[in-house]
This record gives sequence, C-alpha cells and structure tokens, in this order.
Amino acid sequence: MKKILSVVTLLFLLNSCSPESDTRYSLELLPVESVEIPTEMTLGETYQFKMYYRLPSTCHSYNTIYYHKDLNVRTVAVESLVREQNNCQEVTENNLYECTFDFVVTSNGSYVFKFWQGEDAQGNDIFLEYEIPVLN
Repeated sequence: MKKILSVVTLLFLLNSCSPESDTRYSLELLPVESVEIPTEMTLGETYQFKMYYRLPSTCHSYNTIYYHKDLNVRTVAVESLVREQNNCQEVTENNLYECTFDFVVTSNGSYVFKFWQGEDAQGNDIFLEYEIPVLN
C-alpha cells in the first residue's frame, strides 16, 4: 500500500494547473465501504465488481479506480480528485456512491482481492479481503 501512496503522491507532484485556472487538485484514496463480487468465477468469463465508497468533503469527486495486480493478488481502491480550496465542507449525509470495474478471469486457481479500507491508528493499511476460486 505504501507503493499506492507513493504513486498518488508522485501524481500529485506532477499534477499541473491549466493557465486559465487557479484551482489546484490532488489525488486521494478513499476507503472502500463494501463490495459486490462473485463467490466463484469461471475461466474465460468477465465479471462486474461493484465498490461502494463515501465522499468526505464537497471538494472530493470520483476520479478512477486504483488497480494493482501481483500474481493472483489484486489490490483495489477508489481514487478521488480533491480541489484544494478554503471553502470545502465536510459531507454530513451518509451517501454511498458506487463505482464498477470488469474483471476477466485469465488463470486457474483462485484470485485474492484486497479492497483498501484506510489505515489503522498505527498507519497500517486495512483491507477487505476475499479469495474467489476459479472453476473450469
């Protein structure tokens, strides 16, 4: 997860503003609250995964899905775009937002999906983990 934060930080540093705009932006990962995923998959098939997340302030908006693969392990998070302004307000509604991605099963065995849920008090990453077997 440290790699994720390093990539996000690097993107933030490389992020530039257009000449017409004084607004600056940064990227921030948002915790995945819950997911809808299959309990088993079939080789060669495509499955839609749904993730639910919350926007912490009025300056946050959905940007993309962070997705990293390492052998059969997939680490997934929601990436938000944050407008850096003084008038951002904390979101008090309890709204859940949905984002989806398609997953194509390309190997046998099983896949481990790790959905990032933030950090604990010591700064360690917390994941919602699922192992999904692949059927032939």
